[in-house]
Amino acid sequence: MSLYAAMPLWVVLSSLLASVIIFALGDEWRRTRTFTNIAAAVIKLILVGIMLAGVARGDDFGMRVTLAPGLEFVLHADALTMLLITLSAILWLVTTIYAIGYLEDSPNRARFFGFFSLCVAATMGVASAGNLFTFFIFYELLTLSTWPLVVHRGTPRALRAGKKYLAYTLSGGTMLLIGIIGLHVVAGPVDFVHGGFVTEHTASRPVLTLLFLLMLAGTGVKAALFPLHAWLPTAMVAPAPVSALLHAVAVVKVGIFGVARLVYDVYGLELTALLGMDHVLAGVAAFTIIYGSVQALFAGNIKQRLAWSTVSQVSYIGLGIAIAGPLATIGGLVHLVHQGLMKITLFFCAGNLSKTHEIKEIAQMDGVGWRMPWTMGAFTFAALSMIGVPPMAGFISKWYLGLGGAASGDYWVIGVLVASTLLNAAYFLPMLRRAWFVEPVAGATERREAPLSLLVPTLITGLLAVGSGFLAGMPLSPLQWVILISERI
Repeated sequence: MSLYAAMPLWVVLSSLLASVIIFALGDEWRRTRTFTNIAAAVIKLILVGIMLAGVARGDDFGMRVTLAPGLEFVLHADALTMLLITLSAILWLVTTIYAIGYLEDSPNRARFFGFFSLCVAATMGVASAGNLFTFFIFYELLTLSTWPLVVHRGTPRALRAGKKYLAYTLSGGTMLLIGIIGLHVVAGPVDFVHGGFVTEHTASRPVLTLLFLLMLAGTGVKAALFPLHAWLPTAMVAPAPVSALLHAVAVVKVGIFGVARLVYDVYGLELTALLGMDHVLAGVAAFTIIYGSVQALFAGNIKQRLAWSTVSQVSYIGLGIAIAGPLATIGGLVHLVHQGLMKITLFFCAGNLSKTHEIKEIAQMDGVGWRMPWTMGAFTFAALSMIGVPPMAGFISKWYLGLGGAASGDYWVIGVLVASTLLNAAYFLPMLRRAWFVEPVAGATERREAPLSLLVPTLITGLLAVGSGFLAGMPLSPLQWVILISERI
């Protein structure tokens, strides 16, 4: 095995080693910790760039280690892998810079950034997993590494949120493990394969259906599919960089990525449809889209509203996977990137509002657009993109999902998209109206932007969110990369 072929391992180790170093340094070594954080993120981005070019050329990346007879640890990289790890590598670098500016004056910095790096290592491992066993190892490592981030502030409310987070995610992990063990018994240790390795002759239909539902529930917890979503709004007690992490890069994306692997590379589209599981996934995703949007309408806290928006928006990806036609697949998978860029921008903006002017509630946003024009400019573009204003990123996702639904004869999908878009407008436009068109209350007129360490990452992700829509036709844009993936599924 060459160093080049083992690139997925080095991507994981780049963050894992950084985590070990940061834990060892402690809180006092501020500059060394900052250098380690940034250096690891840059190195990882370079490695991912090399892999991205290699996968585009058709190069093979992977490694396997036999742990026991019939049990192998496998890492590999395909086009779907690169979609998640490229998004993660870019946004983790930006989030690291943001987190340094946001948290460097707070206590327990070494603990935070140590688990922060461990979290990215787990995410890279999930994306690069070559079989269900390896996937599960990193999937559970992600649960354990994100819990300390959720409870970082150590308040009673944070501890309650962390307890709820563990209850949901560990229960989901248990269901996933039972499903994996059951599938191992009936199908043997088989790597992920495009088109799936399970056939209708692997076991009886009731057994295959039960195992599918167990694994769907196990991954659906992190994807915040209804009714497994309740941990996500509660976890918003965490600091803004953690909220951005949970919603845009790590946990919910890993969950829906697991759903994609289950449908595309374990069962395959044909067997999923034969068992009727495509209808189950489509129904759950469609309900979650509407339910999350309705709940967002009644959330008065900025981060809570954004959290409910995530519950809704991530299910667009599940809907595209379930419909399964090429156009719907493109719409669903490209939203994995588009939602990440839009949502991380919105959470950065929420963090800027809280950190700079202690604005946490929507009722406090009156006139803040003129007090923080750059922050609220980024928020405005990201919100309009979430609504689906053309030609922004959110519109591109919804357009392909709608076309996919029509192409497959599932015209109800268009109704779901229209209803969701109207609800998106109903909970985002009042926030923009308050920010730009309502006079601030007396004594709240100070014009002061967020510090550059918070503002620059916000503007970068905002530009990426806007550019991914306006430049969707450019080579290697998220849309063009997803079209490449759809051709290989």
